[in-house]
Amino acid sequence: MSMEFVLTSLLIVVSPGIGVIYTIAAGLSGGLRASVVAAIGCTLGIVPHAVVAISGLTMVLHASAMAFQLLKYLGVVYLIYMALSMLRESGPLRFEADQTKANHKEIIVSAVLINLLNPKLSVFFFAFLPQFIRSDDVLPVSQMLWLSGVFMLMSLVVFVLYGACAVSVRRYIISNVRVQLWMRRLFGAAFLGLSVQLALSKQ
Repeated sequence: MSMEFVLTSLLIVVSPGIGVIYTIAAGLSGGLRASVVAAIGCTLGIVPHAVVAISGLTMVLHASAMAFQLLKYLGVVYLIYMALSMLRESGPLRFEADQTKANHKEIIVSAVLINLLNPKLSVFFFAFLPQFIRSDDVLPVSQMLWLSGVFMLMSLVVFVLYGACAVSVRRYIISNVRVQLWMRRLFGAAFLGLSVQLALSKQ
């Protein structure tokens, strides 16, 4: 494993995306445990994409416009649902003064789905991982599995750190109803923006 892979992966995982935004929202609404649960769920949502890429099935997804579009629009619909539930303060990301009331089952299911329903991740892994495989490697699949594992571990750590940072300001948000309203609007707009970005994406 090269330092180039580590640095490139780190730059990718620290860039705010769907997983980061969801983990931050979970930390602000449900506390530290909720943010960790969200981080685990977002990471688990990456696993199928890595497996698909390594097995070569991404070639089918990439070649089939219908399959790509179907998965993409399922993701778009789900992000819109997340945006609306945030604005209505329903769904898994409800602001709870008592952290024990956070529904961790809902949080982890939603976290898995927001990454699972993003076909760009499969295409990303298929394009990203081979760049760091040596041409003379006798076990390229094993190497890709190792690199995928490192990437997902880095993602999990970064997600947890983002969530912990969000939890550090949670007390202020929970104690202020007006701030909660604006945070719901902010995250709702963020999820809507991500849905538009995904809808406009191409293979």
